Amino acid sequence: MKLRTLTLTAALSVFAFSQVANATNVTGAGASFPQPIYVQWAMNYKSETGNQVNYQSIGSSGGVKQIISRTVDFGASDSPMKEEELKKNELIQFPTVIGGVVPVVNIEGIEPGQLKLTGELLSDIYLGNITKWNDEKIKAINPDLNLPDGRITTVFRADGSGTSFIFTHYLSQVSRDWKEKVGAANTVKWPTSASGAAGKGNEGVSIYVGRVKNSIGYVEYAYAKQNKMSYVQLKNAAGNFVLPSQKSFAAAANVDWSKTKGFSLVLTNQSDAEAWPLAAATFILIPKEVSDKQRGETVLNFFDWAYRKGDEQAQKLDYVPLPENVKELVREEWKNINLK
Repeated sequence: MKLRTLTLTAALSVFAFSQVANATNVTGAGASFPQPIYVQWAMNYKSETGNQVNYQSIGSSGGVKQIISRTVDFGASDSPMKEEELKKNELIQFPTVIGGVVPVVNIEGIEPGQLKLTGELLSDIYLGNITKWNDEKIKAINPDLNLPDGRITTVFRADGSGTSFIFTHYLSQVSRDWKEKVGAANTVKWPTSASGAAGKGNEGVSIYVGRVKNSIGYVEYAYAKQNKMSYVQLKNAAGNFVLPSQKSFAAAANVDWSKTKGFSLVLTNQSDAEAWPLAAATFILIPKEVSDKQRGETVLNFFDWAYRKGDEQAQKLDYVPLPENVKELVREEWKNINLK
């Protein structure tokens, strides 16, 4: 049966009814960026429907590999696939929530939101050009902070990561040196790898930064808040220093999603005066041809449920829900899925 043969509302109503009577387990894997909200959604969804959604945080690259090999029911990635990649692998892609990647530091006496940095300074730190916190370039925009004469330890992802893609994509936008020497990808050759530390997942980076004095890393905002980490202010494309927040993430996401194929939008370095420079959407990947009808219906029903009932939970975890018009665009995209 093709989903297009029913109106989407009617189809999803049928899915919900059938699943209460016959509980189904489905599995997804991928990005650690959205793990907090996917886990919360799954718990509430199971309570309401009896269906179990198991989500494994293995990094965006792992999620993409698993959905391409069809070993999971859905993959998750913070690095959107391009239209030609989606066609090649016969996949549908859609966003779920919007959040932000935040640089976090472990510097004695520095509280969340106190330290100011620019994209250029971030680039120089991760290139190894700036090695101490009391460097004159950092002090120049933080004259009131007592910055130590301590060597900076950079922390980065050990696994293929959409969070790394967002971070390096931004650095490539603001630094020609970074673009030419390192570039943007889920996995890059970190210039400071010899003196830095690599953590697996947002969880691993959070742990390293929490333990290593004078370190800096980058994590999804929910991890920074949950672990009470000192995130920084960043200078955005409009020239304003902004803090990470739902408001600044939403400002960066004020774009026209209808103009893209496969929702392949990267939201870094947007021009809005209030935009957080490292804002990002996170994406789900599912096959165009689903061989197990019941499992495919459960996946679609879960994300439709999340769109209808999950916004409050997302906001509590500092994600920004998708606008209703974008959710409707996604539901239209679901009509291209063939549930056999």
